[in-house]
Amino acid sequence: MKNRMRVIIIRMMPPNAPCLRLRVAAAFAVSLAVFGAGCATTSSTTKSGVVMAVGAENEYANVVAQIGGKYVEATAIMSNPNTDPHSFDASPSVATEVSAAQLIVQNGGGYDTFMNTIEAASPSADRKVIDVQTLLGLPSTTPNPHLWYDPTTMPAVAKAIANDLSALAPSHADYFKANLGQFDRSLAPWLQAIAHLRATYPGTPVAVTEPVADYLLEAVGANNETPFSFQADIMNGVDPAPQDVALERSLLSQHKVKVFVYNQQVVDPLTESLLSLAKQDGIPVVAVYETMPTPGYDYQSWMLAEVQSLQKALASKISTHRL
Repeated sequence: MKNRMRVIIIRMMPPNAPCLRLRVAAAFAVSLAVFGAGCATTSSTTKSGVVMAVGAENEYANVVAQIGGKYVEATAIMSNPNTDPHSFDASPSVATEVSAAQLIVQNGGGYDTFMNTIEAASPSADRKVIDVQTLLGLPSTTPNPHLWYDPTTMPAVAKAIANDLSALAPSHADYFKANLGQFDRSLAPWLQAIAHLRATYPGTPVAVTEPVADYLLEAVGANNETPFSFQADIMNGVDPAPQDVALERSLLSQHKVKVFVYNQQVVDPLTESLLSLAKQDGIPVVAVYETMPTPGYDYQSWMLAEVQSLQKALASKISTHRL
């Protein structure tokens, strides 16, 4: 099936950073004033009967495109795997895309609050918004917002997408339902790889820079030895406590872990020094990403590639520095 998907690359702020959020909100207030009422009047438009959809992160946009197929045009807001998604630069074109969408999928959990700002500035009674954190029944204070790494997340999101698309374009409901079934079946290789890793390497100790893939590590049965306080500080751009840094270094230098899981998109001198330490001490490295690497991947193949990278690291001590 040929899916149409356009990409707009922007950058995102760190979760749980109120001061940054205030600055972003102010920037949006200025930007939105430029196009004013024009955005509000376009929120339910279509192009030749095609549903206009937006995914705040490209992994969500990709699943929208898979479920919607030829009847959906899905736009990804955040997409570039070579940029740090924990900062955000707004543009009027982004707000225009979001305000014109009939279906929006956003992560929630403090990860993409800029979406709420745009949606509030251009309200539409007809717009469908899937907030994944809310969909999963998770509190807004959920400490790890990287929900798409949890194997239970995307099936629930895909089902919600199919339901909302069926409400927006009821004549194509059977088509969306069929695509949903195909999507669910396509997750089987990933789920099987997770089960295999969990059975083969139970309780494997690992270290990480951030909680990006923590849900996946939990699914494969790994023991994450990095203190969450360290992970959260790196995620939020805060200097970790010296004792946490010392512990993290000891995990690598004393070979207390089998794998070092490294966020390839958010790097600083500290994380780079840890990467060098892992290489020096022969700890295999597995790169993880916050947005789906493109081109060449869809959500399923991306998640499968991450598990296969863990498998190679544990079985053969082979590092995967980039997908």
